[in-house]
Amino acid sequence: MPSAPADYRRIADELTAKIKSGELPPGTKLPSTAQLADLYDVSPATVYRAVSLLHDRDLVVGHSGRGVYVAEK
Repeated sequence: MPSAPADYRRIADELTAKIKSGELPPGTKLPSTAQLADLYDVSPATVYRAVSLLHDRDLVVGHSGRGVYVAEK
């Protein structure tokens, strides 16, 4: 029986879809880790893994002390 994807992968995939569809255009600041954790009902560590995956996909960039933003194309 197939298992559901891990929460961090599901979150990353949902955010990827929003970025690629233009719902989150380049330069848009993502909600904070705490806000995303509340939104998806997961731990901050899970959100951190999801955002790390978005970094690996070159979809977001982090600015120290300012947040994480959708990358320019």
